[in-house]
Amino acid sequence: MSRPLDEEQVAAIRQAWLEHLVLAFPGQSMTDDDLERFTLYFGPFGDDPFIAPVPGRQHVIAVQRKADETTSIFAEQWHTDWSFQATPPQGTCLYGITIPPQGGDTLFADQISALAQMPAGLRQRLEGKLAVHSAVLGYSPDGVLGNDDKAAGRSMDIRPSEEAAATQLHPLIRTHPETGKEGLYGALGYIIGIDGMEGEEESALLTELYNWQTREEFQYRHQWQAGTLLMWDNRSVLHRATGGFEGYDRLLHRTTIGAA
Repeated sequence: MSRPLDEEQVAAIRQAWLEHLVLAFPGQSMTDDDLERFTLYFGPFGDDPFIAPVPGRQHVIAVQRKADETTSIFAEQWHTDWSFQATPPQGTCLYGITIPPQGGDTLFADQISALAQMPAGLRQRLEGKLAVHSAVLGYSPDGVLGNDDKAAGRSMDIRPSEEAAATQLHPLIRTHPETGKEGLYGALGYIIGIDGMEGEEESALLTELYNWQTREEFQYRHQWQAGTLLMWDNRSVLHRATGGFEGYDRLLHRTTIGAA
């Protein structure tokens, strides 16, 4: 991926991406220029709010953690990137630079399989419903990644904002625009409610959905190595980070593939 790809190669990667949802390219040696070029083969850059890009770039984010850092693990809750936007990114690229010898796996949950295997009764209760998505729990000044977290010494350059309180509606069940497959979209965290529901009925349905869509049989665990480029389809999978690398620096560079 340190060299340009031709149209045939890009088409083959896109077809594999749509089929498998998560692709790993080990053994790469990439600069930020290479990462940006690769990203643009598959769409425009996505809009990445609340996190400052690395110096000299507009679209590359450093996902990093220092060896002595004591803040919570970034992105450790199940989610799909920026689902609170009106047009969320179709995909994400993540390149491993400094990888600890242990821990730090990224988990993915296939939401097409989760819907296909879902009990009929639960699916019936989800049909036609719109989820309320928001970044308020994470990126508002009082959120998990808000001002107190910043003061605690997180190494990532996160910029909390009152704008995180904005909301956006998306169907809980969506049809993939390229494959035509139906899948679940989003999870508790960025989903803060269901349009037209409230109280115990709403919270019970969201909890039941979350417990189903994150079951182990739908998961893939990616174990990182330095020089691996990962890309995933945010329209089809949830993902989350894990810890277990205390005492080690960790650095990955990330871009998002915006909606086509």
